[in-house]
Amino acid sequence: MNLLLGTILLLLVLPDAAREQEICAALGRRDRNCQCCNTTVELEERGDGTLIPDLPRRCLELGHSRSPSCACLRGCWFRMLELAGPALRNRLAGLKVLLLNVSRAVTRDVLITFSPTEGPRMPNMTEKGKAGKIQLPREMFQSLSSRTVRVVVTVLNIQQLHMFKEVNQTGRVLDNTVVGITVGETSISGLRDPVQLTFAHGQLPPGVTRQCVFWDLSKGQAGGWSISGCVTQPGDKGTVCSCDHLTFFTLLLNPVLDRSTAQALMAVATAGCGVAMAFSIFTIAFCILLRCRFRLEETLRINLGLHVNLGGSLIFLNLAFLLNSGLSNGTQPWTCKVLGGLTHYCLLCCFTWTALEGFHFYLLFVKVLGTYIHHYLAKLCLVGWGFPALIVVVAGAIGSYGEYRIQTVDHQVIARLCWITSKHLLVHYITNCGYFGLIFLFNMAVFGVVTQKSCCLQATGAVQGDRKAWKVALVAAGLFCLLGATWALMFLTYGTSSAPVLYIFTILNSLQGIFIFIWLVVLYYPKTKETTGSLSHIIRHDKTATVSQD
Repeated sequence: MNLLLGTILLLLVLPDAAREQEICAALGRRDRNCQCCNTTVELEERGDGTLIPDLPRRCLELGHSRSPSCACLRGCWFRMLELAGPALRNRLAGLKVLLLNVSRAVTRDVLITFSPTEGPRMPNMTEKGKAGKIQLPREMFQSLSSRTVRVVVTVLNIQQLHMFKEVNQTGRVLDNTVVGITVGETSISGLRDPVQLTFAHGQLPPGVTRQCVFWDLSKGQAGGWSISGCVTQPGDKGTVCSCDHLTFFTLLLNPVLDRSTAQALMAVATAGCGVAMAFSIFTIAFCILLRCRFRLEETLRINLGLHVNLGGSLIFLNLAFLLNSGLSNGTQPWTCKVLGGLTHYCLLCCFTWTALEGFHFYLLFVKVLGTYIHHYLAKLCLVGWGFPALIVVVAGAIGSYGEYRIQTVDHQVIARLCWITSKHLLVHYITNCGYFGLIFLFNMAVFGVVTQKSCCLQATGAVQGDRKAWKVALVAAGLFCLLGATWALMFLTYGTSSAPVLYIFTILNSLQGIFIFIWLVVLYYPKTKETTGSLSHIIRHDKTATVSQD
């Protein structure tokens, strides 16, 4: 049985249907393009037909079709929903309605509570459980011309309605709940005092960001979620949405890492790892060349030896990542455990060698005298390569390694890696986040001391020569990277982080080898007797100053 769609009657009744009228006016009578839901949209039909409330459930085409006829019909259906009365409560599954008559002389803000199960209702001081809140500012009613205005509040379950689904939508609607607010029969926007909706919720799953949105019919031809005019205020037990207009609102839970973002990040990281490996090899070759050229300067040879080991750890880390991303899918469980342990070991080696770089600079710049240690570089190698192995052996003994799945909020797998499993995330937090956090604090303190001493020597004229500003900036930025500061961005990739932070984190750390290579070239080449602005000169001057003070 064909559905009789008498939309002209509805369009004449609703004064705020200008967009729908424009779309519907473009349709030609008995045109083939006027087909929607297997029925012709007859604009000149004046019969008794009205829109069927559960039309989206009967006709899935209505929710996503971009045809002008469906756009016309969809806009009319939304306007009918905005002005829905209590009569629709029993006619449309997933819709709960509250109808109020509010006086223009109201002296307080209008408060309404709602929940996905109970729908909208007036506040009850004794009610318990999870309930949202709507606050309509009194100034909005005082500016209206009529003495009394009708307020319609609707709470919709979009899973039952089969509407409010954006094309290629990656976020999830909280509790599948959309709240609609209509005051009178005119469109209200540009409010000075915004409407506030509080969406109540418990602890949200990790890896999602909250975003207050409204349904914008003008977005594309099928509609979509928009944030224009809405401000999001996250909280522990609820999120407050402040919007300057009235329409259908919801709280969208967007994954920090969706499938397309994950694939883009993997592509960026893979390309960056290849480049970083090449420059790490250049760094090692450059350091070996300098060690052979300046054999008599012990301090310089130790410095370069540390840089060689750090460059080697970066090579192993990038190689382990490339192997992991290429072999993690479809590998045997024991192979994935070995690969996960290897990747963890290389990461810890990189962290440890940045800590040893900071420790070495501490000895050079703080404990200037009495820093000679027998077989100093060999002992550093024992710590740099041996201590991470001890951690990995202990973590492997308790079964920490295996397949790690990166999932969306809907538990769709978007990437697989051989890493620390989800059951042993505490191992990750302790051995990676906690371990690096301590290293970062120490190295930043060392960086501050080195920068302060260098600036003091420049100011007192102890450092001679023409040091250009860009060279000084490059040396400082290279030292910053050398001490592992770029890894600190990992602490910003939790909670409310966004995709740009993930891109910055991936790019900077995959290019760490390039930064270190540039730093070494600017600092050590060309190294002549007249070059007095280098670190070695600062160290020698600091030693001399300390001796003179003694």
